[in-house]
Amino acid sequence: MSGRLLLPLLLALALVTPACSQAPTTPPAKKPEAKSPAVPAAAEPAASGVEAGTASRINGARAMQYVREIVGMGPRPVGSEAHRKLESYLLSHLKGVTVEQDAFTASTPAGNLPMRNLIAKFPGSKPGVIVIATHYDTLYGRKDFVGANDGGSGTGLLLELANQLRAGRRSGYSVWLAWLDGEEAVKNWSKSDSLYGSRHLAEKWQKEGTLRQIKAFLLADMIGDAELNIEREQNSTPWLEDLVHQAASRLGYQSHFFARQMAIEDDHLPLARADVPVADLIDLEYGYNHVFWHTTQDTLDKLSAKSLEITGDVLLETIRLLDER
Repeated sequence: MSGRLLLPLLLALALVTPACSQAPTTPPAKKPEAKSPAVPAAAEPAASGVEAGTASRINGARAMQYVREIVGMGPRPVGSEAHRKLESYLLSHLKGVTVEQDAFTASTPAGNLPMRNLIAKFPGSKPGVIVIATHYDTLYGRKDFVGANDGGSGTGLLLELANQLRAGRRSGYSVWLAWLDGEEAVKNWSKSDSLYGSRHLAEKWQKEGTLRQIKAFLLADMIGDAELNIEREQNSTPWLEDLVHQAASRLGYQSHFFARQMAIEDDHLPLARADVPVADLIDLEYGYNHVFWHTTQDTLDKLSAKSLEITGDVLLETIRLLDER
């Protein structure tokens, strides 16, 4: 999740906002809003047929290998050769899947830049669509930032989710996996300089009538931290956040969710503004007082295959719960 403007205040523990995304003197791209005291939701009892601690369906080691290969390409800002290489890498892993390439030109402080959202579509038998999204770009103008967690972790996890969804036509809703471009600010985070891919997609889907089909938009950002603690994100839809917590509790992963609360500006906001139910799965506390966030320390050694597995399994269980609604 690299460029979200988390509004002014961060954690109840930390009174200092994290350092800027592009240079120590630039304001942070994501700023936490004033946060309510942590009030973890009560753990949900396991439903019949779904026991706490259910065996993982996500292959965490394979997801981690994808992240490793992605990070090995180096920094991947919009317009770079590594960014184009990553697009080709994603498409090569999605062969045999229907993939919409949503190419557009974004007007930015650096001029017009070509961007591309990639949407892999897995059809279901029930009318409606569940979208799981992440962003695949890294900080613009930073040749020293490889974005292992912020950009890399969600990108790799969605490839592993694609492996799980290939089995055949789903009995529930269709699921679309969206790799969004241009989440990061090109100069300074603002409403017009950030979230380029998600803003474009929300507008496109609004014009096409697609938004009416979307039952839920689930965003996975910065979910690879070895010390995984996903926020209860206050710009998200409450009932959908509750459903995510229910999924985590049924799998025995509730200790990794919602110990903290904060409002974050991220790729879910353009969809939320269009009245789509949204949930942002993000662990913004990346190192003590966010010391790794948007720095050269956002590297593979800070991540865990288990964290990818936990997040992926909770996303799959959330899909299952949505199918039952």
